Amino acid sequence: MKKFLSIVSSLAIFASCAEKNSNYSLEDYQSVKKTDIHIHITADRPTFVEKAKADNFHLLDVALEINKGWEDVYFKYNHGKNQQEQNPETVDLVTAFAVSDWDDPAWESRVISWLDSCFNEGAVGVKVWKNIGMVSRDSAGNLITIDDEKFDPIIDHIQQSGKTLLGHLGEPKNCWLPLEEMTTNNDRTYFEKHPEYHMYKHPEMPSHEEIIASRDKMLEKHPDLRFVGAHMGSLEYSVDSLAARFEKFPNMGIGLAARMGQVFYQTVENREKVRDFFIKYQDRIMYGTDLADNGTITKEELVNRMEDTWKRDWEYFATDNMMESDLINSPFQGIQLPKEVIDKIYYKNANTWFALKP
Repeated sequence: MKKFLSIVSSLAIFASCAEKNSNYSLEDYQSVKKTDIHIHITADRPTFVEKAKADNFHLLDVALEINKGWEDVYFKYNHGKNQQEQNPETVDLVTAFAVSDWDDPAWESRVISWLDSCFNEGAVGVKVWKNIGMVSRDSAGNLITIDDEKFDPIIDHIQQSGKTLLGHLGEPKNCWLPLEEMTTNNDRTYFEKHPEYHMYKHPEMPSHEEIIASRDKMLEKHPDLRFVGAHMGSLEYSVDSLAARFEKFPNMGIGLAARMGQVFYQTVENREKVRDFFIKYQDRIMYGTDLADNGTITKEELVNRMEDTWKRDWEYFATDNMMESDLINSPFQGIQLPKEVIDKIYYKNANTWFALKP
């Protein structure tokens, strides 16, 4: 009997250890290799990269066009390049291109020449921003959309060069709702500060569904393109909608940058559905934050912001702790993903989707 009890006890201990070893803890945060696929550094100081090194993060610094055309692209790319040259083991670059000169007959050749120069310097991808579909217009006043045939040779070139297209196309669905009906506090704050992008105030503009349909048409035309939908592919409101896109577009992945509030919100509603989504599509999801350093806050404030964001998200994915966040108004429980899933979302998938060699 004693021998039987000893065997049972040993098996229980073994099972407990095995269960423990299948998950990470809060204490594992610093020792695990991680990548943030979506950050922006436009300051000369080394603070961001130093903090990333201390926390075992690799970084993808992302350029984009906002409202100054090629000036935006050059400014943001060159700041990232400076950081990358000083820290090649920590920083990789995602470049961009402008559509401000869309009607110039030389636009296509200018874009391809610029992209090739960036690829020759090691850029691993190309970013397109929400100005395509929501802001930028041609000389006739028509909105420029990503499914326009003029983009086809550019997208083909990106694909043939073995690079990844990172697409921030559209906005969260909250963008088309009044502030008081939005599901997350961060969206409410952002669109209150940026009414020019708050589509609820601009009913003459395309709907969320129209913008997503334009993006999907582009993907249908380029089935072999490696595409990562920034900000959860602007389908952050529903893991079911994302799952449907994953099933339709096998070369589509997503980054989580600036959409953890929507993940938390859905976790409140149905934690197991969200957890199942991350496990089922563990090869298609990449961690990112949209954290930025433009030099306007102190080094201490920047480091605290990075630490708070990175460790909050690690707690959510690695543990089943009850949590609270200022992004939403309800408590929620971490989804405690298995180690192998976290390793993919935080590190391995970035290496695959962006052909990284950190």
